[in-house]
Amino acid sequence: MRRFSHEGHTAHQFDIELNDVKHKVMNMGGLVESMVHDGLDALLTMDAELGAKVSEDDKKANQFELDIDEDCTRILARRQPAASDLRLVITIIKTITDLERIGDEAEKLGRISVKLANERDIPHYYKDLRHLGDHVKAMLREALDAFTRMDVEAAFRTAAKDKAIDNEYSNISRLLITHMMENPGHVSHALDMNWCARSLERIADHACNICEYVIYLVEGQDVRHANLDEMRKRLL
Repeated sequence: MRRFSHEGHTAHQFDIELNDVKHKVMNMGGLVESMVHDGLDALLTMDAELGAKVSEDDKKANQFELDIDEDCTRILARRQPAASDLRLVITIIKTITDLERIGDEAEKLGRISVKLANERDIPHYYKDLRHLGDHVKAMLREALDAFTRMDVEAAFRTAAKDKAIDNEYSNISRLLITHMMENPGHVSHALDMNWCARSLERIADHACNICEYVIYLVEGQDVRHANLDEMRKRLL
């Protein structure tokens, strides 16, 4: 199993700073993972109170990004890290950007749940949205776990799941289009659901990005826009 470990330092304070930043990223990851869970749950149960909580949590995610970015900027300026430590700082900066965007997508789910809270009928396609959401939540959890353990093999496995989620999103979009054609009075609601499905698909995209950053950190290879199957065979 291929994992990353940064170099030890004679400057003990440097190790403390790096570990503190990594810990903050893990806390931010836990927050946005909870936001995705709550946002989807609020939407599917039409829970306006829970949806409003997700919107409030988005402010915390934004503050996490600002604080961690400031920490990384300070480390770059004062420590001038090289080699694996520089890759670690770069990986963290990229990861928190994707985590913040995941928070934004979860906030959309919460916002739409507030908008739809007074509706009584639960459309039949909610089960498809739940199914997609469960897959996205699992992928995000695995991506965060790969980051926490700096596990490149787990990162490759998790990133490969993005294609299936893309296909599932496309199927839901087609289902919603058919529903709108057959039920013109449900167009507004179906469009909201399509936005929610799109948000879930984007969360999976951001989770895939985090996996690619882990691969970059461990292997020193930028695999963005590359064929992950071929890169996995070459690197592992």
